[in-house]
Amino acid sequence: MKLFRKAEDAPPDPLLEDLAARVAGAVMPKQAEETATKELEMLRKISPSTSEYTIGLSYIEYLVSLPWSGRTDDNLDLKRAENILEEDHYGLHPIKERILEHLAVKKLRMNRAPQILVVDDEEVARRNLEHILSKENYSVATAANGVEALELIRSSVFDVILTDFKMEKIDGMEILEKTKTASPQTEVIMITGYATVDTAVEAMKKGAFHYIAKPFKLDEVRAMVKEALEKKNLQAEMKGSVLCFAGPPGTGKTSLGRSIARALGRRFGRISLGGIKDEAEIRGHRRTYAGAMPGRIIEEIRRSGSSNPVLILDELDKIGRDFKGDPASALLEVLDPEQNAHFIDHYLDLPFDLSSVMFIITANVADNIMDPLRDRMEVIQFSGYTEEEKVMIASQFLVPRQIRETGISIYPPRFQADAVRKVVQEYTHEAGIRDLDRQIAAICRKIAREFVQHGVGAENMTIDGEAVGRLLGPRKYYFEQMEQQDRVGVTTGLVWTEVGGDIIFVEALRMKGKQELILTGSLGDVMRESAQAALSYVRSNAARLGIVDDFFRDHDIHVHVPAGAIPKDGPSAGVTIALALISVLTGRPARRAAAITGEITLSGRLLPVGGVKEKVLAARRARLKTVVLPSKNRAEADSLPDEVRRDIEIVLADSVDEAVPHILV
Repeated sequence: MKLFRKAEDAPPDPLLEDLAARVAGAVMPKQAEETATKELEMLRKISPSTSEYTIGLSYIEYLVSLPWSGRTDDNLDLKRAENILEEDHYGLHPIKERILEHLAVKKLRMNRAPQILVVDDEEVARRNLEHILSKENYSVATAANGVEALELIRSSVFDVILTDFKMEKIDGMEILEKTKTASPQTEVIMITGYATVDTAVEAMKKGAFHYIAKPFKLDEVRAMVKEALEKKNLQAEMKGSVLCFAGPPGTGKTSLGRSIARALGRRFGRISLGGIKDEAEIRGHRRTYAGAMPGRIIEEIRRSGSSNPVLILDELDKIGRDFKGDPASALLEVLDPEQNAHFIDHYLDLPFDLSSVMFIITANVADNIMDPLRDRMEVIQFSGYTEEEKVMIASQFLVPRQIRETGISIYPPRFQADAVRKVVQEYTHEAGIRDLDRQIAAICRKIAREFVQHGVGAENMTIDGEAVGRLLGPRKYYFEQMEQQDRVGVTTGLVWTEVGGDIIFVEALRMKGKQELILTGSLGDVMRESAQAALSYVRSNAARLGIVDDFFRDHDIHVHVPAGAIPKDGPSAGVTIALALISVLTGRPARRAAAITGEITLSGRLLPVGGVKEKVLAARRARLKTVVLPSKNRAEADSLPDEVRRDIEIVLADSVDEAVPHILV
């Protein structure tokens, strides 16, 4: 078998000729076009039966299929975008505001009149240029010499500078150098009556956009300025965004990304990163063997058919790593706006511009993302929904959708608000709404079965609380409720989990023993250290707290957190444990309707905690009346919606001493 063949002996290959026409018709960057042409020439010289022929053919077809210059124009109508976001999602106001801010900034930048600076020591040339450029709706400033020009450049930002080459003191070349140092994005056009090849080459090497010789034609100047502005606007527009939606499952992170794409008028793509361990999934495989593929980033852009889609990278906090590489580190280049304009996929082996892609990252816990990667994105926290929000979401979105999907839309049943509330309270235990959607779907399926199997009409059917209990069976979840009475040594704490907030009870007991601190309740290392710190604080401040100094002599202290089979850990239970110790050692009962959260130092200061909204929601569900938070959480407390703060008194405390009167009787 011959590997090579003479081009003159072989007839033209129709497949290669068709591919050559596609390469010529595709709007590709110069480097990509040259690479494709070179590969075609190589394919013409080798036999179609070789593996190299197949690999080269697939490579060229892939290059042609990529949307190198295909892009969609953003729809910057803020009212339309706001309506779409409101139609698709209830609540989430901070996130919606961030998207509208992004559109507003982009709209202002695109509608801003271009700023032009004309520098020339000839007044006639200066006036002529100012006149013709002003008629193009550009904002034009002028300078009679290089000194004036540099003062204007320091105080203002210009899109394009037209400067004469020969001037006294400071010439055009120096203006070019200082402009490119201070503002590399500004385009500089050199104008001179002493044009030579050497000066033109020197100016272009130093970053000049173009070189115009005097006497110049007005149309030539107009066209040159327009071309420079188009290049600069394209660079500015290509600056993409990297947002990270972090929050509990089922809070609408992925679906909001889809709505953002619809609001912007962009194509949408999604890549699930959960469990990915191979770096080649991001960067692609080398073209050294049959079956090599590009990475999922480039492949998703090819599928979308646009170079500026909205691309969701789902579950980034669950990405893995092993001997095949570190995919998270490979994403550093993808998500860095300063680097991704020249992203090189191993399969393509060519730079592809990702800077116009709007990346949206989703994660349940943003802290689980590696620090250098998290530093490249703007983290937007999704908190859990309130009970009222869940009822509204179910009534407006979930119930109508499940009625349609289960085929009972001909005679749709009416869901009462108390029925939905009962599903939320007794059959779900989550921060999001996925399980709520499943339970509503279960109700609709049972109604559909009764209609089909027994002929029970769905018309005029009303689903109330009693019907929910009949259709879904016994309740599944019981929220922790506040104690029935004030008790000594039992304090109420607030915790945050991935499914939302909850309350816990910390029990403390003193008994005869050998000065041991006994900790039970499946406590993690952080909570164990918090208990040690709480005991040390109480022992060092015993006299001031009204506790006998030798309370620990010949005694043991036992701290227990009920539900011992459930592992517990976190840095927000220290003050709860300290107050339980103070309660049992002073005999002062803890208020049953009050809860506290926060970590303490050995000096008794309260440190800030996270998940404030979820914790306050848990307090509301438990019918508590008072919540004590660290003073450093004032900003989070003040930003809580009215429906969250309703019926709850929020107290801010700097230290354990300030918290004691609100928790202990």
